[in-house]
Amino acid sequence: MNPAFRRLLALVAVFLTAFFAVSAMKSCGNGGRFLDFLGRSKSSDQFRPEKFTLPEKPPLSLGDVELLSRLNDEYANLTQAVVPSVVSINTAGVRTEHLLDVWGRTRERRYPTQGQGSGVIVTREGHVVTNHHVIAGQQQIQVSLHNGKVLPARLIGEDTLLDIAVLKIEDDGPFTPLKLGDSSQAKVGQMVFAVGNPFGLAETVTQGIISAKERSISDNQRDLFQTDAAINPGNSGGPLVNLRGEIIGINVAIYSPDKANPGFQGVGFSIPSNDVKDALFQILERGRPIRGFLGVQMRDLDPSVRSMLNYEGTDGSVVLGISPGSPAQSAGLQPKDVVVSFNGDKIRSSTQLFDLVQKTRVGKTVALGIWRAGEVLQLQAVIAESGATGTAMPSSPEAAQGRTRDAQEILQTLGIEVRDLSVPERMQGLRGVIVTGTTPNGLAASQLKTGDLIMAVNNSRISGANEFFLNLAASAAVQDTALHIIRGGKMIRVTVPAIPRKE
Repeated sequence: MNPAFRRLLALVAVFLTAFFAVSAMKSCGNGGRFLDFLGRSKSSDQFRPEKFTLPEKPPLSLGDVELLSRLNDEYANLTQAVVPSVVSINTAGVRTEHLLDVWGRTRERRYPTQGQGSGVIVTREGHVVTNHHVIAGQQQIQVSLHNGKVLPARLIGEDTLLDIAVLKIEDDGPFTPLKLGDSSQAKVGQMVFAVGNPFGLAETVTQGIISAKERSISDNQRDLFQTDAAINPGNSGGPLVNLRGEIIGINVAIYSPDKANPGFQGVGFSIPSNDVKDALFQILERGRPIRGFLGVQMRDLDPSVRSMLNYEGTDGSVVLGISPGSPAQSAGLQPKDVVVSFNGDKIRSSTQLFDLVQKTRVGKTVALGIWRAGEVLQLQAVIAESGATGTAMPSSPEAAQGRTRDAQEILQTLGIEVRDLSVPERMQGLRGVIVTGTTPNGLAASQLKTGDLIMAVNNSRISGANEFFLNLAASAAVQDTALHIIRGGKMIRVTVPAIPRKE
């Protein structure tokens, strides 16, 4: 045999011997046996039970944490009393989207929609309070009860500004309602519980406190409760309850910096129960919310306005325009008047004034404190009812020849239908109203399209349908009106012609 080949075989033999020796030593060092390493034992296929001992006693007895034990039981009792009144709401419908093809022709695309939210039973007859945005635009509404029953429900009425809707469960019951408490007694720091169906997870209860009061998330929704009780998508419409199990708020929105994927960040908002109760009674009795109407276009005071008016005061809001035939006109209000008080309440902004007007009972006479060219006046106005279209102006007598038409006729001639923005739209930072349609023979039909976002009238920003119709009627009666809108992501300006005078 070749000597070089013999040396190679010797090296290979030494290497293999060393490898098996080291492997055998590692196996023995890890608790194994040499025979296991050689694969001659089958003991590796057999499981040897481990010895274990679990503790039999908790580290503390209930007597050591007596207060916490009682609090734990009370939390459970409160939950058991509240949860049967909370329902899950599932909706379905068909949404129409208007598209333009390459030739500029409008086409419609229909696609199914589904929604989910929460609600709370407030009457023994089965009336449910929820958010308007939970059921807006949906044709089918179903509620899932605590006992697992799934029942159809119909819409009784809605308050789009407050974002409240009232449903009626189509069943004889029996139902377990919750009492609407007095939200004016709520205090910052008091303990509250939010109940709802976040992400479709039924009967979820979270606990927190009222973090603040009189919070605003839009020009329309003011005086909300802020809470740190966890509120997530799907909680909308569910109740915020106090320690007695009374409803002191209806959960409506959350603050989230990520608008595309909203999630709880420790800041949630609820509509106070007193506002909910007023809307509930009006909807059950009249089928719609009843709001007060004064008929003024206002602007907040700033240094330039004060200088122009030579007004040295700090309180008040200045009148820009008066709607024809409105309570403001009957009371003697004039442009450039500064409203400094409303029924004894000092006015700090125009939004505060509109809020007070809307909450005033229709037909009530209110005292208006007015500053006019250095003189302080006291006027009286009779609050009218805000109509379903948001114009709310009482009809004036038949217009004389050469006079402009009354406000209601102006709006009918223009033929514009709009809606207020939903809460999700307002949470995205949008302001204004959405065009829902135009009358084919209306003067505005060629200028506006369904889906347009109207942001301003004659450079004056608008916050809702009431303000839009008021400004539009006052302007179109005497002049062409400029509307600033967003269409297809671009801001454009369109002009609505003035209403022809009657001859």
